[in-house]
Amino acid sequence: MTATPATVLIVEDEPSIADVLAITLRFHGFEVVTASGARAAVTAARETRPDAVLLDIALPDGDGRQVCRVLRAERGDLAVVFLTAKDAPSEVIQGLTLGGDDYITKPFNVDEVVARLRAVLRRTSPSAAPEAPPVPRPPVIRYGDLELDEATYTVRRGGRSADLTPTEFALLRHLVRHGDRIVPKEQLLRHVWRYEHRVESTVVETYVSYLRRKLDPLGPPLIRTRRGVGYGLRPLPDAPGPGAGA
Repeated sequence: MTATPATVLIVEDEPSIADVLAITLRFHGFEVVTASGARAAVTAARETRPDAVLLDIALPDGDGRQVCRVLRAERGDLAVVFLTAKDAPSEVIQGLTLGGDDYITKPFNVDEVVARLRAVLRRTSPSAAPEAPPVPRPPVIRYGDLELDEATYTVRRGGRSADLTPTEFALLRHLVRHGDRIVPKEQLLRHVWRYEHRVESTVVETYVSYLRRKLDPLGPPLIRTRRGVGYGLRPLPDAPGPGAGA
């Protein structure tokens, strides 16, 4: 029997941040509801009864800490994770004292947010925490001097390791499987982030920039941009092309 996906309410007034969080959480098996303000957050929490809330503090119509007080008074079992730019030790202590289960400061790594959210849900509602997807065990995928080991989720370029997050690995794998062909942005959102509907989002651009920062120091620039279309790998004269090998 398949467990019901956990529902997460994202309370964030910055659309680009809310968008990145929503797409990533859906990719990792969560149901997602969003709210951009304090009043909308309380209403959404009452209507959807989420398992957890990712809660910004500086909201346009109120303070996220007051939202936490209201939600905590109504539902003691609700997991609350503050996600905010307020990083002073006193702010962190106050947030946790008010009933926050965790406190994450901006800028953040979305994969860390997912891991910490799962950890909180295991404590507060064990049956609601979705399990991480099973790790496949296929052979190594190669493209030129790039090697992706899907069994261990490790990447090497020119014999040197690149430390990628799971989402970065998934994006690079999809690009490698298409070789030097341009992959439309909509296809990347659909296959990497599992987003089924057309959406205006900067998540692809953000993750391509992450990959470039990690891979370009290890060799020639690898990822090319076709403006208004998508991304692909640069043709490598000595590369056999994408494929699997021992």
